[in-house]
Amino acid sequence: MDLEQLLTDRLAPAFATVAGSPVDPVVRRSPRADFQSDGALALARQLGRAPRAIAAEVLQHADLADLCSGVELSGPGFLNLTVADDALAAMVSALATDPRWGVPVAAAPETVVVDYSAPNVAKEMHVGHLRSTVIGDAAARLLEWLGHRVLRANHLGDWGTPFGMLIEHLVDPGEAEAAQDLSMGDLDSFYKAARAKFDADEAFRERSRRRVVALQGGDEATLRLWRLLVEQSERYFLTVYDLLDVTLTERDFHGESSYNELLGPVVEELNRLGLLRESEGAACVFPPGSVGRDGAPLPLIVRKSDGGYGYPATDLAAIRHRTGTLGATRLLYVVGLPQRQHFEMVYAAAAQAGWLAPPARAEHVGFGSILGSDGRMLRSRAGGSVKLVGLLEEAIARATALARERNPELGEAEAAEVGRAVGIGAVKYADLSSDRHRDYVLDWERMLSLDGNTAPYLQYAYSRIRSIFRRAGVAARPEARVSLTEPAERALAFELVGFGKVVGEVAESLEFHHLAGYLYRLAATFSSFYERCPVLRADGPVRESRLLLCDLTARVLRQGLYVLGIRTLERM
Repeated sequence: MDLEQLLTDRLAPAFATVAGSPVDPVVRRSPRADFQSDGALALARQLGRAPRAIAAEVLQHADLADLCSGVELSGPGFLNLTVADDALAAMVSALATDPRWGVPVAAAPETVVVDYSAPNVAKEMHVGHLRSTVIGDAAARLLEWLGHRVLRANHLGDWGTPFGMLIEHLVDPGEAEAAQDLSMGDLDSFYKAARAKFDADEAFRERSRRRVVALQGGDEATLRLWRLLVEQSERYFLTVYDLLDVTLTERDFHGESSYNELLGPVVEELNRLGLLRESEGAACVFPPGSVGRDGAPLPLIVRKSDGGYGYPATDLAAIRHRTGTLGATRLLYVVGLPQRQHFEMVYAAAAQAGWLAPPARAEHVGFGSILGSDGRMLRSRAGGSVKLVGLLEEAIARATALARERNPELGEAEAAEVGRAVGIGAVKYADLSSDRHRDYVLDWERMLSLDGNTAPYLQYAYSRIRSIFRRAGVAARPEARVSLTEPAERALAFELVGFGKVVGEVAESLEFHHLAGYLYRLAATFSSFYERCPVLRADGPVRESRLLLCDLTARVLRQGLYVLGIRTLERM
């Protein structure tokens, strides 16, 4: 269904005949025709002939009669290709009866682990967690839709020295009172109070240290208090995920603590493989190619000099478990770009140990930061981290107010539904429509605009199409004959048949701004089509054809937005 690939497949044998070996026809979209082939220019250097003569000879061998209505030799050796209306219409007809709209199920489904979100127990989720959660959830949705077995891994920070401090603070006011505070979702205040007490009170610090020893030693009373902290925090995190409308559930929580029993065997195996070296009392792996600014090899500290385990040990244990026990062949770590070197070293060490051997591979799905209007890291008015739940509630409130202003006839419940879908959609789309490798500025006015490349624009485009069918009182007929006689119809058809290619590319790159950009182009192209091509006022077969184009556009928009985690609305 990918037209560019179809033309490439048709031209490749002709180029091979002329060259005597396989040649890339270099097919791409063109402003002078539908597509253009530049392969003759590169081949000219190889054959020592004029590219225009080569292109002319390729034309003699090319089998394009049923696919192209026009093929023109242009310039120094370009082939301009115009797709036949009937061929393009047939592709659109095939999409209309395809429940996957040209996106095939993966030919070789994999088990994929998507590691994302990862808040810390007893600490508030802040705006820094947004990108990991939104990007990771889009990856999970997309790969699941493509037929892969997707395992979501929410790697909670639920272990380590801070828990001595937190458990002691839990004990001080009384377990019941502290549990009530935590259940109200005020994790930020709880953590800050514990930290302040730890910094100011030597006796509390000493109790906290002893509590860490008791926790790591498996003291049952301490473990019970620790579980209370974890359970109350998880309950709160789930309320945030519900508000954000992501697919993470309680089954996806996999804290650092879940790998405790695997840490010893990891160290033993690394030692047996001869990969461990001592450095300043710590047991380290020195992955190949990992060097510091001074050129000296960088150590990955697996076991610290005090006998404790560092983050690398947990990450290595996770890889060993995910590939060896779960059978995963693709591991995605949706973590900020500053962690890139750490994960590259962990992957290299895991590969040395044989835990990450082909076909298994690990990918750091890195991302930049969210900035305020001043171009700096987004902060609250008090200078602290912005609570994620506060950001989401503000988005919903702003969107609900705009919905009431735009459509005063909306009832309270309907305005709330629109406000939540548009507000949360705006937050997610602002993130996913940006190149994830770059920082982006949180701009409420732009995010919530009904014009431009925004979620509200796409959501409105979908609801506008659905309103056509409500007014007509009919449904599109998938078997209707597609007729493409107007330029706006052809332009819309080209966008529709390009859905599968975009999805396939994004499934590999996980660069969701390409999918967002495609959906925006589709919606904008539909708007031009709707302005230039009457639908309900058209007669007979033309009306049926245009209704089918409308319906197909709506279905592709809905599926694309679903992958991004954004709800569509029948009315706005």
